Amino acid sequence: MGGHPQVIGAGLPRTGTASLKQGLERLLGGRCYHMFELQGRTEEDGVRWVQALEGDRAKLAAVLDGWAAAVDWPASILWREAAEMFPDAKVLLSHRGSADAWWASAEVTVWEAMARTEAGDDDIIRYFNRLMRRVAGLPQQGWNEPDQAKAWYDRHYGEVIETIPPERLIVWEPSQGWEPLCAGLGLDVPDEPFGHHNTKAEFRERGGFDDAD
Repeated sequence: MGGHPQVIGAGLPRTGTASLKQGLERLLGGRCYHMFELQGRTEEDGVRWVQALEGDRAKLAAVLDGWAAAVDWPASILWREAAEMFPDAKVLLSHRGSADAWWASAEVTVWEAMARTEAGDDDIIRYFNRLMRRVAGLPQQGWNEPDQAKAWYDRHYGEVIETIPPERLIVWEPSQGWEPLCAGLGLDVPDEPFGHHNTKAEFRERGGFDDAD
């Protein structure tokens, strides 16, 4: 495919990453890697992501080759490594405004999905989720406790802000739409509404969770 990401997502799951995927693809004219992509490319990419998370930088470069951008886990877990590997790429920190707002969404979507995996019998997916949590800095014990998860969210946000120079960093939350993205990328604002995708209700319905709301 050739080429490397122009935008590296550093935001956590449930910070508007599915909406960013669609928006960045519109702005950049190329595909954006997201967990959705991995779910459809497990045979092609699964082993490479495991190897990348285990420290093989060559596999990170290989799995992101040809993608215009990358957001969401597993890519955003390796934001530091990708930022070093692709020094001309912008780093995009998506957030929810507060840890409480983020947890209200994450607890009943991604975190519930991971908890179900822990209780299931798929050893491969369970290992992959545990690997992602470990490399992302979540504690192996208590990763789904609200206080620990929210403290981790705040710590992650602070680390990105402190690490990436302001001229390279785009800080964005879903309610802001196109403007911060376009300003950070030096692009015109599209003459169309910014789309919002993968709501809490949509996630829960897709996952077959009870009491979707």
